[in-house]
Amino acid sequence: MEYFTEINGLPIQASYTQKNIDDIFLPLLQHLTELQEKKGSRILVMLAAPPGAGKSTLSEFLSSLSGKTPGIHPLTTVGMDGFHRRQDYLLTHTTVRYGDTIPMVKIKGAPITFDLKKLISAIKQISSGIDCGWPEYSRPLHNPVEDAIQVTGDIILLEGNYLLLDQDGWRDLHKYADYSIRITADPIMLRDRLIKRHIDSGKTRSDTESFVNYSDMPNVRLCLKYSLQADLNLQILADGSYALL
Repeated sequence: MEYFTEINGLPIQASYTQKNIDDIFLPLLQHLTELQEKKGSRILVMLAAPPGAGKSTLSEFLSSLSGKTPGIHPLTTVGMDGFHRRQDYLLTHTTVRYGDTIPMVKIKGAPITFDLKKLISAIKQISSGIDCGWPEYSRPLHNPVEDAIQVTGDIILLEGNYLLLDQDGWRDLHKYADYSIRITADPIMLRDRLIKRHIDSGKTRSDTESFVNYSDMPNVRLCLKYSLQADLNLQILADGSYALL
């Protein structure tokens, strides 16, 4: 099935196999519906995956599929990208990578470049059942847009790279989730995807490969090596389909 959407201000096209829809996605949505009905109040689902794994697009697709399937409760999807620190902060604050002191903007997307305290506060709000505004990240603006969407509904799907990260501060996030999903993939495949994404956004190949190798791939390796196990674990295969682990 071909799926078209917009993520962070950019048009996205994806394709999902009917087998994945029938064997993984619809049973997942049915399980989340039953989980919410059993709880009797809002549930929070966390979907964690490394950069380039298509987690934002998959989340949007699951939301679309839930709205078209009888007997399935609709999903509201939100992402953690809206909790990037603002560009002016990243330009004026430094960190250390490979022994060099650098502006944070050079590794934008690393855990340190997110406002974790703000993210935790927002997660507490939505997990408690409160309807609230939620920020979204705009790639054209290079900044979050505050209260870009309104969080309502009984099933909230939160997606992000580090929601299951097994490191100080981050590892406590999963305790707010009623259900968790983790996606893994071959790092070489993810590198190719990331390079294509940056080129599609207007960057040159040489600049893109340099940035992906220096900034994105350490984040990929971090997610693949230091993530907690989830309730549902999936792997992206070479053809773009998903397999249950």
